Amino acid sequence: MGERINLNTAGMHCIGAYLAKPAGKPKGGVVVVQEIFGVNAHIRSVADGYAAHGYTAIAPALFDFAENGVELAYDKPGIDKGRDLAMEVGLERALEAVASAAESIKSSGRIGVVGYCWGGTIALRAAQVLGLPASSYYGARNVQFLNEPLKAPAIFHFGAEDPSIPAEAIAKQRAAWPDAPVYVYEHCGHAFNRDADPHAYDAAAAKLALERTLALFAKHLI
Repeated sequence: MGERINLNTAGMHCIGAYLAKPAGKPKGGVVVVQEIFGVNAHIRSVADGYAAHGYTAIAPALFDFAENGVELAYDKPGIDKGRDLAMEVGLERALEAVASAAESIKSSGRIGVVGYCWGGTIALRAAQVLGLPASSYYGARNVQFLNEPLKAPAIFHFGAEDPSIPAEAIAKQRAAWPDAPVYVYEHCGHAFNRDADPHAYDAAAAKLALERTLALFAKHLI
């Protein structure tokens, strides 16, 4: 359904992106923000899914700031390299890419952001800095930004059994933005939306989280 394109960022750095278009007139646009494994088959399928729901979806290849065409496996070497690349790219450059991606699809209408893991925190930053409605999935770094207000509506998804995001961190987030819905999915760990990984995926939770995300976008993008 989608295609690979080039995306110019504000810093004049050209990175790749995956673009998926809906069959008819777009309801709006969605920037899909990757995990630490690159814009791999799973992230491309997520973008395709939003296109199937009527949105123009774009997934910027954030790791292209450091290394082109990265797609990592869900194993320890992949995790280690992904963490190193995420550290090298940094949240600020990643947010710059999200802004450029949103600009590139603005003809589709209003733009929202959905992000996973590392991308979950970038989605939060998009709501805080760029003023874009956002759905943040299991962003472990969210706690670093609890002192900043949200400039756009946002919702948050966490697995109750996620060791990287303890219940105390989720409670702090609820307290920081009491008007932003925080959803905790019982019996789920980290990355419960990642259907390419049977050890992490929870179909029921992923379905419910998607429904809630689509409701957010239907309210604020259409």
